[in-house]
Amino acid sequence: MFKENQVKLAIAPIGWTNDDMPDLGGDVTFEQCISEMALAGFTGSEVGNKYPRDTAVLKKALHLRGLEIASAWFSAFLTSKPFEETAEAFMRHRDFLHEMGAKVIVVSEQGNSIQGQMSTPLFEEKPVFTEEEWSLFLDGLERLGDLAAEKGMKVVYHHHMGTGVQTTEEIAKLMEGTDPAKVSLLYDTGHLVFSGEDHLEVLTKYMDRIHHVHLKDVRADVAEKVKENKMSFLSGVKEGVFTVPGDGQIDFKPVFELLSEAGYEGWFVVEAEQDPAVANPFEYAGKARQYIREMSGL
Repeated sequence: MFKENQVKLAIAPIGWTNDDMPDLGGDVTFEQCISEMALAGFTGSEVGNKYPRDTAVLKKALHLRGLEIASAWFSAFLTSKPFEETAEAFMRHRDFLHEMGAKVIVVSEQGNSIQGQMSTPLFEEKPVFTEEEWSLFLDGLERLGDLAAEKGMKVVYHHHMGTGVQTTEEIAKLMEGTDPAKVSLLYDTGHLVFSGEDHLEVLTKYMDRIHHVHLKDVRADVAEKVKENKMSFLSGVKEGVFTVPGDGQIDFKPVFELLSEAGYEGWFVVEAEQDPAVANPFEYAGKARQYIREMSGL
C-alpha cells in the first residue's frame, strides 16, 4: 500500500507516562519507555516530559535503540498572551527539534483550553473563540509558521478536544484563514471521532495540508459515558476513552488507503494516552504495531 520509505512509524510516550497527569506512569523511566518502543517495532518517538533536553544525551539514548524524534507538542497562547511570549518559547522549542532532526512542529492553542482541567465538563464548557481571538490566533499561527520556515520546518496544527479548534467547522476556519505555505494540519483520528466529527471527510478535504498524522482509537462506550456524565477530558482519559489503533471503534483501513492514494509522506504516530497501570504500554504498543502491519502493510 505504501512505498518503501514513504512513511515512518513512531509512538508517543504518553502511553507510558502522562504529561498532563504525571501520576499516570510516574514510576516509568525514560529508558524503559524508549526501550519498549523499539522492542515493539517502532522507529520514532515524540517527546515526553521525562526526555532529556540535552540533545547529545537524547541522541545517544535514541540511537542505541534505532529511534528518531518525529516531533514534539508546543503549547501556544496566541489568544491569551502577547505574541512575543509565545514566539520566544516557540523558537527555543523549534531549535531543539531542529537539532534532533525533526521536520515538523506540533502546535496547539492553549488559550482558554480546558483539556488540562480535571473537573471542567468537556463538551459543555469547550472554549469558543471570539472573532478577535480568531484574528489573533490565525495571524499568530502564520507568524509561527514563518519562524519554523527559518529552519526549513513546518508548523502542523493539532486540533484537540477541549480547545478552540476541535470541530469540523473550527478546523475549516483555521484552514481557510491561514496560508498553506505557513500552516499545515496534524490529522488526529481519535480527537475527531471523540468530538463527533466525520474523520474521513476531514482527511479527504484537507489531504494536501496534512503533514503529520496521529493514530488514536476511541472506545465508543467510554466516549458516550463522558458525554452523558459531563466528565472532563482528563477524566475521560483516565476512564480509557482512548486506545491504540485496532482496539476501539475506528476502522483504520480507509484512513490508510486514502493517505496511501494521496502519496502522504512523513510520520504516523501512535498516540493513545491511557493509565499504564490498566493498559500495559508495552503490550498495547505491540498490539498497535501488529494492527498497523495488517491494515497497511507497513
